[in-house]
This record gives sequence, structure tokens and C-alpha cells, in this order.
Amino acid sequence: MNKLLSSLVVAGSLLSAPAFAEDVVPTPDGIKTLTSEATGKTYSIATVVKVDGIAWFDRMRDGVKQFGGDTGHDTWMVGPSQADAAAQVQIVENLIAQGVDAICIVPFSVEAVEPVLKKARDRGITVIAHEASNIQNADYVLEAFDNRAYGAKLMEVLGGYMGGEGKYVATVGSLTSKSQNEWIDGAVAYQKEHFPKMEMATDRLETYDDANTDYNKLKEVLTTYPDLKGIVGGPMPTSAGAGRLIAERGLQDKLFFAGTGLVSVAGEYLAKGDIQYIQFWDPAVAGYAMNMLAVMALDGKADQIKAGLDLGIPGYTDLSTPEGGAANLLYGQGWVGVTKENMDKYDF
Repeated sequence: MNKLLSSLVVAGSLLSAPAFAEDVVPTPDGIKTLTSEATGKTYSIATVVKVDGIAWFDRMRDGVKQFGGDTGHDTWMVGPSQADAAAQVQIVENLIAQGVDAICIVPFSVEAVEPVLKKARDRGITVIAHEASNIQNADYVLEAFDNRAYGAKLMEVLGGYMGGEGKYVATVGSLTSKSQNEWIDGAVAYQKEHFPKMEMATDRLETYDDANTDYNKLKEVLTTYPDLKGIVGGPMPTSAGAGRLIAERGLQDKLFFAGTGLVSVAGEYLAKGDIQYIQFWDPAVAGYAMNMLAVMALDGKADQIKAGLDLGIPGYTDLSTPEGGAANLLYGQGWVGVTKENMDKYDF
């Protein structure tokens, strides 16, 4: 990648949200209005994620836990041990039976959870969704950013490393994971407009948010397309799967990567130059923000949950609604771009 593009990437990253040490999310000034003392009730709020036990959602749990500590509400995170739509649906069914006040959810498959979320809302349970811009059965949908713009940035960086030509592949956790597919839609659109000499070698690879699956599927593609030059990764684990493959095959500076990742997962590959660029938003802040919206909705503050809302936490200070989008779909500005030059600023 040329020096100018590299400088722009790093400069943009330094303007983004910093990493946080003890309290993983800087407590917003207005949080007192959302405490159990202020609401007059202690709400039970479950955050349901795609898969428990991976670094991304371990970090989200930190934010969910901190929100409970900051406000006195009963908040926790739960998810299936493997990325499985049916297992996630069953978790939601169990929460309905428990009579929780709100469910914050990051769906593995939007289509799979629609019926059970409708059931939850019919029972009076507030639903806040994330990474699900097309979901219908949610009171509010909170996205960290414009999904297509996020993917376009990944392709802008990847195309720079590839010199604007050659074959690439794209990964998604699931072909039904709406946000990840929108990222890749944005990436492909950017490629076609700005890098016409690049081409996608094969259909999107469905990797189920698992680094070993990423590794194995990318290895298969590399066997079929030995001249493969780029990987754009939707799910976070692709950064580790791609890094492992590139390191093992000695493909540094021949096969390039730009995709979602975390320093805690992909840092060793960034540091060694096996992969070049990761992009992410802080899942702890996203978890905290979803729970903020849940309490606001439960406390009858729906009139405040709209474009322009400032939650007082990094990336969510001026929520917006996309042109033509539903009023309950809200975007933040929360992504961060990281290379080996600035990876030391992030400790998760």
C-alpha cells in the first residue's frame, strides 16, 4: 500500500474511539437518569449474542456488565456455545419464559429470530437489535455505523495493498447475517467502481464465526486459486484464520488482508506483517449502548430515541437514521481502523 494511503488509514484511526482500561466504557454524564433509583424499578435485561466464548463477545460482556454496575439494573449476556440459529432462538424462548423486561440481541440469522422476537414483543418485552438493519420485530435497531460505508473502507484499504488488481475472496459468518453481508455489498460496490481490475474469485465464504472454519475454507480456495491476492473479512475470526494461513504458507506481501478483527485476536499477525489492516467497533460500547436504549424505552422515553440522540459514549454521540430507513433504525459512527503502527493503542 502506498505511503499516502497508509498515512490516511493511521490518521483516521487515531481520531477514532480509544481503548479503555478499568471501566471499559467511559461512564456517560447522563447515566444517572437511567439508574434503577431514577426509574423506580430494577429492570432485567438480557443481551443475547451470536456465540458465547469468543473474544468479540467476551468484550461485549464487559460493557453489559459495566452497565449493570453503573445503573443497578440486572443485566447479563448469554449466547450459544456455537454459532447456531436454532440454539439462539431457544435462548430467547427461555428468556420469554423467565419474563425478562428487555432483550438486546445480535442475531446470527435475522430470519430465524423474527418469529420468537415477535412473541417476545407480544408479551411486552422490549427488543433492541444490533447487526440486524433489516429486522422487523425490534423496538429499536442500533448499528455502530453505516454498514456499506464500513465495507467500502475495507475495500479501499485492501485495493491499495493489492495495487488495484487481482483476485480476492470475501467471508461472512452466515449468508443470513444481514450486517456482514451489507459490509461485503459495500466492499464489492467500491471495488467495481474504483478497482475494475480486481475480481471476486468465488462466492462469499460462509464461515460461521469460527477461525478454524475460516482457515480451512480459505485454504481450499487458495488450492483452487493459487494466484489469490486478497481477502476481505466480514466476521472477526477471519482475521486470525487468514493470518494463520498466510503465515504458514509464507505469503506475506503476496496475499493481503483487510477485515473485521480485534487486536487481542489478530495482533500477532498484524505485528509480523501477515495481515495488514483490521477494522472494528468496540463491542463493549455497543453492548452498553444497547442496554441504554433498552432502559430508555422501558422508562417511557421513546420520544427521545431518534436521530440526533447523544448517548454520551464514543461512537454514539450523534445517532442518525439512513435516508429512506425506518425511524427506529439508528446509526452511530463507531468504527476504528488499526494497522501495526497503532495497534498498541488497543488492549482488547
